[in-house]
Amino acid sequence: MSKEQIGFVGVGLMGQGMAANILKDGYPLTVVANRNRTPVEDLVSAGASEAADLHALAAAATVIHICAPGSPEVEAIVGTMLPHLQEGSVIIDCSTSDPTSTAKVAAMLASRGCHMADAPLGGTPVQAAEGTLAAMVGADDAVFARIKPVMAAWAGSIVHLGPVGTGHKMKLLNNMLSLGYGALYAEALALSEKVGISTQQFDSVIRGSRMDCGFYQTFMGYAVEGNREAHKFTISNALKDARYLESMADSVNLANPVGNAIKNSFAAAYADGGDAPDAYVPHLVDYVAKANGVKRG
Repeated sequence: MSKEQIGFVGVGLMGQGMAANILKDGYPLTVVANRNRTPVEDLVSAGASEAADLHALAAAATVIHICAPGSPEVEAIVGTMLPHLQEGSVIIDCSTSDPTSTAKVAAMLASRGCHMADAPLGGTPVQAAEGTLAAMVGADDAVFARIKPVMAAWAGSIVHLGPVGTGHKMKLLNNMLSLGYGALYAEALALSEKVGISTQQFDSVIRGSRMDCGFYQTFMGYAVEGNREAHKFTISNALKDARYLESMADSVNLANPVGNAIKNSFAAAYADGGDAPDAYVPHLVDYVAKANGVKRG
């Protein structure tokens, strides 16, 4: 049986590493450029083909990954490709998307005889390059069986949670925890400094204790060590995900006060300059400190 023809839309921070690992696994890969040509040129030099536009990419591939900022972009990409997709093609949305939108996109694809899978990502650009990301997958059983070998090229952990939309629901729950950690750490550090305990002293107690975790370490990679790129996930994306979480809670009439508090922490930072493309989640510590009259470093 011949290998699937793979397409990739969105070879950015995460997508470039994922696409490179698809190539390493021997899959034919077609990519399309957006504003930044460097990742596309790197992938083409490694053996990928470049499509002139989304129409050409849709016609060339049977399994197409999308890594986009959010649901409006995913809907626009799929809408553009839809008339040109090969019947039976699978779209894998690796973005963090609104599950309501995911259901809408799945229906669009079904009308064309194509399939949808949502496979949002857990991990960092470093893990994307290593091929060790986690994937939370929503898809029917037959589609999942078909795409799992492809996903294994870039994922170290692949969990099939249920039908289409389930992966995006789980990703929002996952991000509620991670962004909640960020909001807690930022507020705790501001209070710590305010009462005379330095960030370094705080870290000396928490690091290695039961309260330590991988997210804590990347967050403190900036708060303690000053590495601005310790966790390259933007505040603007964090706010988007918190809003999607709020929408999901509203759709089932669930009170979501903690989720709303997390959203408001990132919304305040976003409004105070955190909308910059290089403003990342660990930088929240600076915005919370500033709001409370705390000088850091």
